[in-house]
Amino acid sequence: MDGNHLKMLILLGALLFGSPLYAAQLNLELGANSRTWQTEELLKHPQVQTISISNDVSYKRDMNYRAVPLSALLTGIKPDDHLQAVALDGFAAEMTAAPLLNTQGARAWLAIEDPATPWPPLSEDKPGAGPFYLVWTNPQAGNISPEQWPFQVASIKRLAPVAERFPALLPDPALKADDPVNKGFALFQKNCLACHRLNGAGDAQFGPDLNIPYNPTEYFGADFLKRYIRDPQSLRQWPQAKMPGFSTEVLPEGDLRMLVGYLKHMAGRKVTSASKP
Repeated sequence: MDGNHLKMLILLGALLFGSPLYAAQLNLELGANSRTWQTEELLKHPQVQTISISNDVSYKRDMNYRAVPLSALLTGIKPDDHLQAVALDGFAAEMTAAPLLNTQGARAWLAIEDPATPWPPLSEDKPGAGPFYLVWTNPQAGNISPEQWPFQVASIKRLAPVAERFPALLPDPALKADDPVNKGFALFQKNCLACHRLNGAGDAQFGPDLNIPYNPTEYFGADFLKRYIRDPQSLRQWPQAKMPGFSTEVLPEGDLRMLVGYLKHMAGRKVTSASKP
């Protein structure tokens, strides 16, 4: 082997083993302000800092992250815009932009996994929350639900509101805007739509449809359904269960009643496959 070949091998070895590989990327589909961020770029972002999360929703313990305020990445986004965070496994969290843009109170952050110091697995035989994870400081100030903590985030998209994209989810249009059923619809979008479809409508890939063939209000008594939402494992226990419980801090009792009221209302508004929009 001549000297040039030896130098080339040494150089390749340094590139492969002397520095971490930054393969992950985050796609921000924000119209004119769309861009793709690489892990390395985000770790060098001027606003990156170490944050501490108490009782992390996904890890169930205190965690520290290198993170960037999400508001610093959402260029051109306005509070009344609608965003969807899509995970690598297809989980799709629907979120209004206003809470994500907050700089006080409940504040959203994009946590960035450094390949040199990877995060632990979420549980045995499962990957970690990386490469990107939407986390919150002071979440109780904004009634932030578990569904607003998507992990393994691959993209964040600006989309039309849920009501425009999926009219099959809409309550009776004759109801007033401040009707409890319409308030329940807003709570359904915030807490349920990331995992469940209804009338076949939605982007979720996980839980069952909540109206077809049967609505949960048709086979659960109201008290049992509320108990199930509070603590799914209290009624049905199985190792692969994924549905989180919704505490009174996240979903106050009045909100839970309105959410169940929306589901009960939609039991009378089933959409058959032949009549779907």
